Amino acid sequence: MKHNFLVLITIFYCAVSCNSDDEGVSHTEEWSYNGETGPDRWAEIEKESECGGAFQSPINILQTQTDNTLQPLDIHYDAGIKISNVVNNGHTVQFNFEAGNYITLNGEKYKLKQFHFHELSEHTLGGVHFPMEIHLVHVSDAGKYAVLAILTEESATGSDQFDFLDTYLPLAVEESKTVNSAYNMNEVLPGEKQYFTYTGSLTTPPCTEDVQWFIFKTPVEVPVGLIESLHDAMPANNYRPTQPLNGRIVKESV
Repeated sequence: MKHNFLVLITIFYCAVSCNSDDEGVSHTEEWSYNGETGPDRWAEIEKESECGGAFQSPINILQTQTDNTLQPLDIHYDAGIKISNVVNNGHTVQFNFEAGNYITLNGEKYKLKQFHFHELSEHTLGGVHFPMEIHLVHVSDAGKYAVLAILTEESATGSDQFDFLDTYLPLAVEESKTVNSAYNMNEVLPGEKQYFTYTGSLTTPPCTEDVQWFIFKTPVEVPVGLIESLHDAMPANNYRPTQPLNGRIVKESV
């Protein structure tokens, strides 16, 4: 009889503890782009992040303020600077640069660290996504972020710069490949460099705010083959939904 009582107590305890675990997402579970670990839960999963902040990215660019005082972007990309490696981190495919490329904002240098891809685009124009968006991530010595965003359109023809990237795909999750080759990032940028700009955040956890965003107004054509290769390597729909402006003004260069 005593044995049966202990068994009943054990079953009851297990039932209570198991049910309590079902109420929320495990704190050890990594964020993703869908389901219970998707963007709507990032602030809960990544409790030390800024994903629940008021000034997040990406955004829908709908109403803008033309600003004649905005200067052309001060871009310093050297054709001889090398991509060191490429990695599939499970969220995107990321090409990492050696030191040397940078932009200057208000007299401060922001060094180009890496570029990566989102499919579909994260930023939208009038609510419309582009097939893909490329993020060029820059960091200052003070740890501040500036991101150049390139919206893309599909092209049936190849491109030397993009075809080069495709040679390092497919790439399995957590796989890294050495590149160690010079890459002229200037040839990836659009010919017309007018841009939209606003202050937002990183679009993945920790969603750090006070990021300066510059979204080129002119899309760049990317070969369908590269888009398909990236589609196979990255999670489906690896883009964060657009976030509220909360009073922010999007400026537009001319």
